[in-house]
Amino acid sequence: MTLHHVRRGQGSPLLLVHGLGAGWRSWEPIINDLAASREIIAVDLPGFGESPPLDGEVSIATLTDAVARFIDESGLHGVSTAGQSMGGRIVLELARRGVGGDTVALDPGGFWSDRELAIFSATLRPSIALVSALRGALPVLLGNPVSRTALLAQLSVRPWALPARTVLPDVAGLADAPGTGAAMDALTKGPKQQGAPAGSVPGRVTIGWGRRDLVTLPAQAHRAARAFPDATLHWFDRCGHFPQWDAPREAVRLILDRTS
Repeated sequence: MTLHHVRRGQGSPLLLVHGLGAGWRSWEPIINDLAASREIIAVDLPGFGESPPLDGEVSIATLTDAVARFIDESGLHGVSTAGQSMGGRIVLELARRGVGGDTVALDPGGFWSDRELAIFSATLRPSIALVSALRGALPVLLGNPVSRTALLAQLSVRPWALPARTVLPDVAGLADAPGTGAAMDALTKGPKQQGAPAGSVPGRVTIGWGRRDLVTLPAQAHRAARAFPDATLHWFDRCGHFPQWDAPREAVRLILDRTS
């Protein structure tokens, strides 16, 4: 499979890997600022955006396999990577495998306790079902600060202040992407994220976390840091699950400063 992707900018390449939702468009709030300094390659994971779903098993391992093949086939050996949510988990898995270069993982999944995982599944699955049921009305609902806040309270610390154009792609993508259900199963029914011993990753690892993340809870950041002892942990203070929504300038600065 060749993953659909976009390229923007010039300079040292940086691969972006999204989470559940819009595919590469999840990065639209910050992609142009990143591309002012780097060549950005933003992929659509299998089953998201314009990439077809995988044939066969969908798991974090097979989604990571697809990205690893893309890196190899594109001649991007040693490329720095940045990912958010499920994409953050995938770039950490790439680093664990020794693939790529510097790594920035924003609010990655996979470090929950059993109880936290049950809560994640019990809250996010109904949210996905709700936005699917409301799909036709989403542009109107997300255009209103009150209804936008009601829909996105789990994802952002200030949903009322976010432009509808920022959030609509990801929210609509939860309903539209054929890969959403299988990816949710991979996250909630598959194994937790394995770590990497000190000295085994190919570059610098940075884990960024929103202090007010209600999807991957802040306590999980410390587990992620223990699993990747070479990692630097960065806190986004007034930020939920999407740093590119709540703290876009800080997210750009972190990604650029911690990758080469």
